[in-house]
Amino acid sequence: MKNYFVKTPWWLKKLFPGCVWEGPKKEKTLYLTFDDGPHPTITPFVLEQLKKYNAKATFFCIGDNVKKFPRQYHQIINEEHMVGNHTMTHINGWKCTYEEYSDDINRARQYIKSNLFRPPYGKIKRSQIKWLTKDNNLPVANSRKHVIIMWNILAGDWDADLNPERCYERIKNKISDGDIIVFHDSEKAWDRMSYAVPRLLKDFAEKGYSFEKLL
Repeated sequence: MKNYFVKTPWWLKKLFPGCVWEGPKKEKTLYLTFDDGPHPTITPFVLEQLKKYNAKATFFCIGDNVKKFPRQYHQIINEEHMVGNHTMTHINGWKCTYEEYSDDINRARQYIKSNLFRPPYGKIKRSQIKWLTKDNNLPVANSRKHVIIMWNILAGDWDADLNPERCYERIKNKISDGDIIVFHDSEKAWDRMSYAVPRLLKDFAEKGYSFEKLL
C-alpha cells in the first residue's frame, strides 16, 4: 500500500497557501470530486450513481480526455455538475518548468471552461500557485485567475494494493461536514471506486447528508 494521508493534516495545508482544502461547512454537506476523466463508460456510471441520490459533484477533467470524449464531458455539464481543469496531459508540477506547466493548463482551458483547478498528484510549486491565483483584472472568461481545489479526504481508489472494501472502510469514519472527497473516474481506480462511491452515497444519504458541487 502506498503512503498518503486519508485525512489531510492541518500542517500539510499550511504548506500550500492559497489553495482550498474544504468546502463551505454546511451541516451534513459533502463535496464529491472525480479526477482524470472523462471516460467513455466510467464517467456515465458515476453520473448514474449520483442521479440516484440527487447528488451533485465536481469533475476535474484532463484536456486530452475531454478532446477524446466530448459527449461524456457535455453529459457532466448537462446534468448540472461542475467541471474543473486538471491540465491537458496530467502534468506533474514538481517535474516541469514554469512555461511547461502554464502552457499545459492553458491548452486545457480551450476545452474546459472553468476557473477551478486541481493539480495532478496534488503537486504544485508556490510559484505556480501564485501564477494561477493572480488577478490580472480580465473578465472571468478570459482571466487566468483560478481557484485551486485540493481535498480533505483522499479515497486512494487508484491504489492497486488496496482492496475495494478497505478503500471504503478507511474513509467512512473520517468524513465530516464540508469535506472535499477525491475519487477518480478512471480505469486504474475502477475496482475500488465502483465499490466505494455507491456505498458512500447510500450510507451518507441515509444519515441525512447532501452532496453539492463546488462553485
